[in-house]
Amino acid sequence: MPEATDLFVVCRSCGAEVSKYVTECPYCGSRMQQRAPKIARGQIAASGKPKRQRKRRQRSRAELSWPNQPIVSITLATACAVGAVLLVPGVLTASQVGVVGQLDGQWWRLVTTSFFADNLWYTAASVVAIALFGGLIERQHGPIVAGACFAICAVGGMAAAAGLESIPLALGGNAAALGLIGAWVVSPVVETRRGEQPSADLIGAAVCAAVLVLMPLAAVEASSTAGAGGLVIGLVAGAILARR
Repeated sequence: MPEATDLFVVCRSCGAEVSKYVTECPYCGSRMQQRAPKIARGQIAASGKPKRQRKRRQRSRAELSWPNQPIVSITLATACAVGAVLLVPGVLTASQVGVVGQLDGQWWRLVTTSFFADNLWYTAASVVAIALFGGLIERQHGPIVAGACFAICAVGGMAAAAGLESIPLALGGNAAALGLIGAWVVSPVVETRRGEQPSADLIGAAVCAAVLVLMPLAAVEASSTAGAGGLVIGLVAGAILARR
């Protein structure tokens, strides 16, 4: 009886291995052959197991295509922690690096303000969320996507605080952290709505999000407007990533 590897051919268009008993490639739709060969008795059962194993191997290679260590997320979280240390002793002032009052053309403060806060508990909560959920996004979608999610959620949230609040005060990483939680949580929620078993712990994500949402009660520089803006942007980004 022929070996299991003889039951598959390589598509000339996309390079995927497909069954030689199909006329079109299921991955790219290219025409493989005019007529599929006849299937000999006993070959259907033999061909099923290697195909499933091949799909599992392909998924495993895809999951391991990014670095195991979320370098970008850890770097961003570390930068937020260092910024808090620099701000607390008075090396820098909040008005120099944060959204404190009107920007007056200093738009670069929308970028720097997420890395500085003078409340260490607030900083710790943001740093943990950025490292954890940013790392999950980075392992799944890569470092560029994780860094982009952090940037757009942080800047977008702080811009919302600067534009919507009459006397803006926004420091720290709550916008970025809530945005990363929102970007990550969409996919497990979609799995749950489909009746599937979610591949992640939604309760833990909800607890982290609740802590950050309530943080303005304990730290005045944690803007609720910035956090809400970052969360909304993160949910939109998560919906886009879920469609991938």
